[in-house]
Amino acid sequence: MSDKISVKLLNIDINFMKARRIAFAISAALLLISIVSLATQGLRFGLDFTGGTLVEVSYAQAPELEDVRAQLEAAGYEHFVVQNFGSSREVLVRLSQAFSPEVGDQVRSLLAEGDIEVELRRAEFVGAQVGEELRDQGGLGMLVALICVMIYVAFRFQYKFAVGSVLALGHDVILLLGFFSLFRIDFDLTVLAALLAVIGYSLNDTIVVYDRIRENFRTVREGGPKDLINLSINQTLIRTTITSLTTLLVLFSLLIFGGEMIHNFALALIVGVFVGTYSSIYVAGTLLLALKINREDLALPIKEGEVEEEGRP
Repeated sequence: MSDKISVKLLNIDINFMKARRIAFAISAALLLISIVSLATQGLRFGLDFTGGTLVEVSYAQAPELEDVRAQLEAAGYEHFVVQNFGSSREVLVRLSQAFSPEVGDQVRSLLAEGDIEVELRRAEFVGAQVGEELRDQGGLGMLVALICVMIYVAFRFQYKFAVGSVLALGHDVILLLGFFSLFRIDFDLTVLAALLAVIGYSLNDTIVVYDRIRENFRTVREGGPKDLINLSINQTLIRTTITSLTTLLVLFSLLIFGGEMIHNFALALIVGVFVGTYSSIYVAGTLLLALKINREDLALPIKEGEVEEEGRP
């Protein structure tokens, strides 16, 4: 009741389903671009997946990490991670290139330009934290999770809701992966964690909208499926908007002030929140209309006693 009052007070009556064909075309185009990018150039896996070389150096005075990164980039190094290790004077450099006995001295000489004193502490090979077997098992686990989500939603709501929620989740995952593939952003363990968080965020948002759709299909007697889905999205719009905005405030703070280590994590979550919010408003409802949802699908079963009572003169 409070949501209906809020909708009336704020005069929220947006015809989302009127633009569903435009939204469908946009989603189809983005999905096509993402799938083509993933198929042709794939993901740019970070050191967590590929392994490489680890070089630890010690400075006489604490350096600026941005200056260290700039020196490595100018020298032609790619796919590297620079971070403090133990203290502000100790710097750890992880390179994607294969290990060689000379790489430590090369990095030390590069960083010791001018009067800067740099001491090489160690240089060694570092293996991938995520091997091929674990990567395959993770993909299989995600597939099993989606199947479990479909079964849960089918029991909780109805099978058309289950199909809609899983397709909406697949839409969000593919777009997020496509974003990282298209712009060649490193995909590491922090991004994988963000991807799993986006799945949970998007699913929760979709379930909230679906719950209101089910309620309105059973209680509101006027209007067809398109009208009831519009009503449901408008009733949950305030909740969806506030949740997304407050989440984005935190994520943008992490992106700006969190440093390099969680930069891609925050970026993945920001993209995921935008995509998840869009899909819970447009994709989820549009899929229900495409699946021809109607009142009969959500009608409550009539108990035997109620049938006998209705049959009395």
